[in-house]
Amino acid sequence: MRILYISHLHPPKDQPLQNVGGMQNVSVQMVKAIRRRDDVQIETLILHSSWKFIGLKTFFFLATLLWKIPGKIRSFKPDVILFSSMVTAGVLPFFIKKLSVPCVTINHGQDVTLPVKIYQWYLPYIFNRLQGVISVSSATRQACIERGMNPEIGVALPNGYDVKVQRNLPDKKTARKEIEKEFEVDLRRSRLLLTVGRQVKRKGHQWFIQEVMGKINSDVIYLIVGDGPEHENIKKAKNASKVKEKIILAGKLSAEKLNTCYAAADLFVMPNIPVKGDMEGFGIVLLEANRAGVPAIASDLEGIRDVIEPGLNGYRVPHAEPHIFAEKIDEILKNGLDKLSISAKEYVTKHFNWDTVVERYLLFLRTLNESDKSSGS
Repeated sequence: MRILYISHLHPPKDQPLQNVGGMQNVSVQMVKAIRRRDDVQIETLILHSSWKFIGLKTFFFLATLLWKIPGKIRSFKPDVILFSSMVTAGVLPFFIKKLSVPCVTINHGQDVTLPVKIYQWYLPYIFNRLQGVISVSSATRQACIERGMNPEIGVALPNGYDVKVQRNLPDKKTARKEIEKEFEVDLRRSRLLLTVGRQVKRKGHQWFIQEVMGKINSDVIYLIVGDGPEHENIKKAKNASKVKEKIILAGKLSAEKLNTCYAAADLFVMPNIPVKGDMEGFGIVLLEANRAGVPAIASDLEGIRDVIEPGLNGYRVPHAEPHIFAEKIDEILKNGLDKLSISAKEYVTKHFNWDTVVERYLLFLRTLNESDKSSGS
């Protein structure tokens, strides 16, 4: 099978992956996984760019696709064109004639729900030009249907994670000593709760500090890794908290230090709250935690539901229910953490490693390609 992959999400070639976001990491890792296949040829049209002026750079990149895609169709003769997101696939309605190759996009959540009127008006035109849509969760697929996607062309398939990262994780004892030294805390009697992610409202960092931390009976340290527009509000919530000495705002960390945080943690918490016009399409950080043997306690919302299998790699709790959140954390820390940690790593390794996920992607693409050929397109 020959795949033409198109993305505006890749970092500069000399830029480490820790400096980019989850969607960028997913795109880079997926391409690597496809390249490992002997039964697939892949060529790419990719914008390698930092975040500076990304909107303008993306606009010009999309404009160049109007002649680059037809050129690649003639020279490479792909069986399918795969777009990295709805934004990248947004070029399709500008082609006067339907392309001779089936077009498929992956979508991640906010590239579907972005609360901009003209963008929402435009989405049905993109769906109309697509022969296949891969949504990273059932919630994202439903959001597509609500915005005009024909349900028959859309499937929900998960993101994956890079299994090789496991080899870069330090052992737990070493990791905890490094955390103690880095952040001047004592973990000899405390459990370490970890949150990783961009600090935006839907992630619920501020809510967790204000409503949950004070209700946890166990002796815990809460480590928050990441930055974003909500950082100042989170900082204010910490300073106002009665347990502020147990809350660490680490900011953005290198990949090596982030791996140390995962290896040292006891529980991963993802206290998302619903935000209109925004959604958690998947939650790649849940996989990153699980692959380190760290189970998750997360809000029962949106794409999180497709990642957390209760009792295997963590638990989902009703969003914005602080007592339930705190009680579940105490329950796991006091009883069953070791067993859940082992099953979390086993579960994610089996179901979400990139080689397994790519196999599912290719099965869908092959089915689509065979259907296109049988229809005479």
